[in-house]
Amino acid sequence: MAAAHEARVEHLVTSGTFSLDGGTWDVDNNVWIVGDDSEAIVIDAAHDADAIAQALGERRLVAIVCTHAHDDHIDAAPALAERTGAPILLHPADTELWKQKHPDRAPDGELADGQQLTVAGVELTVLHTPGHCHGAVSLYAPTLGTVFTGDTLFAGGPGATGRTFSDFPTIVESIRERLLTLPAETVVRTGHGDSTTIGAEAPHLEEWIARGH
Repeated sequence: MAAAHEARVEHLVTSGTFSLDGGTWDVDNNVWIVGDDSEAIVIDAAHDADAIAQALGERRLVAIVCTHAHDDHIDAAPALAERTGAPILLHPADTELWKQKHPDRAPDGELADGQQLTVAGVELTVLHTPGHCHGAVSLYAPTLGTVFTGDTLFAGGPGATGRTFSDFPTIVESIRERLLTLPAETVVRTGHGDSTTIGAEAPHLEEWIARGH
């Protein structure tokens, strides 16, 4: 169990653009690194492979995990994979979105609901949480007391559902059934912006539904 206690979560913010349905927006993305001094995984390789590689240093990169395939979350993934030899993992329901950004480079492996990823003695459970897009996933690490939600759940409510491949009732169901059932003290580490907790967001579910994000 010693390795689990050494494991930590590191945070990097990278900047770039998000493009979908004919529009392009400037965005800042959260890149999460989970691991210890010898190995790590990267959650959402956004925008800047050089900055992510610098943050990793000499550590072995076990995997590049994509919470979903919107281009701002995957644009640096192939370059980082080429530098490190790490596989890119994506839920297959987001293959069509992935191909819009990287038509000539497929992911290396698939994520599935309930799958366990292990790094530095820490297990992360893949939770399929569609709604923001079909293949959106969250990653729950109980020993670290945290869940990485991508763009499914933010501080203040669900991720956006106004674009192609998204659906508001689906994201609400994902949050209700897969995320708000986690312990209240679980830290929610998001794809953009500030972190929150399950306990802080749970009371607002009916309010979100009434507003119909």
